[in-house]
Amino acid sequence: MGKYHVEKYSSIRYDLWNEFVANAKNATFLFHRDFMEYHQDRFEDYSLLAFDDSHELIAVLPANRVGETLFSHQGLTYGGIVIHENTKLSDFISIAKSVFEYLKTQQFQKIIFKEIPTIYNQIPSDELQYLMFLMQGNLVRRDVLSVVDLKNNFSFSRDRKNGIKRGIKNNLVVKEEANFELFWNEILIPNLEVKHQAKPVHSLEEIQLLFSKFPKNIRQFNVYQNDKIVAGTTIFETDLVAHSQYISGNSDKNELGSLDFLHDYLISNVFKDKKYFDFGISNENQGKNINEGLLYWKESFGARAITQDFYEVEIKNHTLLDNVLL
Repeated sequence: MGKYHVEKYSSIRYDLWNEFVANAKNATFLFHRDFMEYHQDRFEDYSLLAFDDSHELIAVLPANRVGETLFSHQGLTYGGIVIHENTKLSDFISIAKSVFEYLKTQQFQKIIFKEIPTIYNQIPSDELQYLMFLMQGNLVRRDVLSVVDLKNNFSFSRDRKNGIKRGIKNNLVVKEEANFELFWNEILIPNLEVKHQAKPVHSLEEIQLLFSKFPKNIRQFNVYQNDKIVAGTTIFETDLVAHSQYISGNSDKNELGSLDFLHDYLISNVFKDKKYFDFGISNENQGKNINEGLLYWKESFGARAITQDFYEVEIKNHTLLDNVLL
């Protein structure tokens, strides 16, 4: 089994890191250092890079440290060991073993992986799941994403079609905006406060900063009636997927059909050439419960279930990899 040099990320590796993730088979713009570092004050970054004996970068792990636990990365929606498309399974196992051996020298006790859902991978990339099986990792959480496969036949339910008709009748208009202030301050923040006593994961300043760095990946669509905003969604766009990061409408959203009208426009027009439209999760309580009403709304657009797993594994279990390759 080959050995690899593993080191902790530092800013001198900024360009190398970003070039690698831009060409990886299981990465998106969320792994770019500019995205990872917008909230660096909240996390102790402990991202790792792995090099082969020719000093070529062959894997990265976006991660942060909390005590003796490494997370892949708590500030990101998904993570894992990022690799190129030419990395074979045997190489991945060897890379992972080197990563775990390095973490042992740094006094880590365990690592928690938040896998990247399969729809975001450029080509098949289930190496992490197999690694967790080999290392006796524990499945500690499983979320369910509601995803429309835009390349297969799907249909909107009668409820959604009626909502779209209400949107047309109410003269709704969808506009793509470069400013997030109206949606954040008049729709999203008030709704989250009233319904969940919560705030958006991204502040207005943070989402506008990220938009300035990733204008092709972060897009804001607002719905207006008589020039007044009534609903909106913030889309995170990757090569294969359009993902609704935030969805919210005012108190009249059902009567107006604003969210139905908006998502028909996005699915049928703006993102019709993508492979998937990802509505995200409807889970609560660490994946153990589902908001049934929210799930019904998403599935009535033709969305179906894709899982995202979270694993906890002991660092010491790297010895279980010693005799895997015969």
